[in-house]
Amino acid sequence: MAITASLVKELRERTGAGMMECKKALVETDGDIEAAIEMMRKSGAAKADKKAGRVAAEGKVEIATSDDGATVALVEINSETDFAAKDDGFLAFVKTVAECALANEAADAEALSGMALASGETVEEGRKALISVIGENITVRRCFIIKRQGDHLGSYSHGVRIGVVVDLKGGNEEMARDIAMHIAASKPICVKQDEVPAEAIEKEKVIFAAQAAESGKPAEIIEKMMVGKVKKFLNEQSLYGQPFVKDPDQNIEKLVKSANADVISFNRLEVGEGIEKKSEDFAAEVAAQMKG
Repeated sequence: MAITASLVKELRERTGAGMMECKKALVETDGDIEAAIEMMRKSGAAKADKKAGRVAAEGKVEIATSDDGATVALVEINSETDFAAKDDGFLAFVKTVAECALANEAADAEALSGMALASGETVEEGRKALISVIGENITVRRCFIIKRQGDHLGSYSHGVRIGVVVDLKGGNEEMARDIAMHIAASKPICVKQDEVPAEAIEKEKVIFAAQAAESGKPAEIIEKMMVGKVKKFLNEQSLYGQPFVKDPDQNIEKLVKSANADVISFNRLEVGEGIEKKSEDFAAEVAAQMKG
């Protein structure tokens, strides 16, 4: 069967794959477009398996909010490079996955992988298909569903890399969003000082003690220094202890208390946090490839 340009075009539109890959699949299936799609899916799955071990630390954090504002999905999807993270197909995939997570209230990324997208394929099938098109490892890394417990769910996206959701009791929507923006910038680990993990405090105390010992100051002075440093650490790590980014003269605790409000919880995702990125020498990599 003759492989026409219109047939190749139709396969490209249905799969998102490159022209040469579509033409090759049609040649191998004698122009049977459904068989070509099936073959390309199998090929895509094989490619995805080969790329599974490659580090994917770029990507996008997406926020999807229900019409009534009572539920929010916060999703992180990764690619290997920033270039791929800007691809229209990648961005469309991220958006549809976040919408799927919201609609199905996915408990986590693992549960989300088996859920159906609007296209009918599962998130995992869509991920593998995207890998075959983009040529990079793609991972659906994290997913959180936040249900409103207070009065306002405020969300904020800083570019494509950071997403924050705040559950605020009292106050108003503007305050909830302002606090979400603050969290994006200041990266607290908990809401209040007494919620800072004990192990984190002990770790800092060891560092402070070593620094103080080198000062040669008397023990009672060192003790006062330790108390002050621990207090400063607690304020830096907790949301309520941090100076508000839009008004550093007051901290977040004073801001919310002035409105008779309270932050119930927050979620913050940043692309690639916690992933050990491979350090690459690009010039050396190109030279190695040229040598064959």
